[in-house]
Amino acid sequence: MTDPYRITEAPAAPKKPGSLLRPLLWLAFFVTTAANVTLSTATDNQWISSAFGLVAALCAVVLIAHHRRNRARS
Repeated sequence: MTDPYRITEAPAAPKKPGSLLRPLLWLAFFVTTAANVTLSTATDNQWISSAFGLVAALCAVVLIAHHRRNRARS
């Protein structure tokens, strides 16, 4: 007979596939946003800062899509 009042360790939750994607996207978003802000004020070439801005916008879109796809599962 098991003791219902005994505290035992809970079994480890299975790791979700793609769980590393969200932190990497956040990191890429912050780095490219900072690079966009810095380069848009420091250089005369707007193509470079625009490229970083485009990557930051793509990271934001993928983060939103990832959130909307996985919110019903949680």
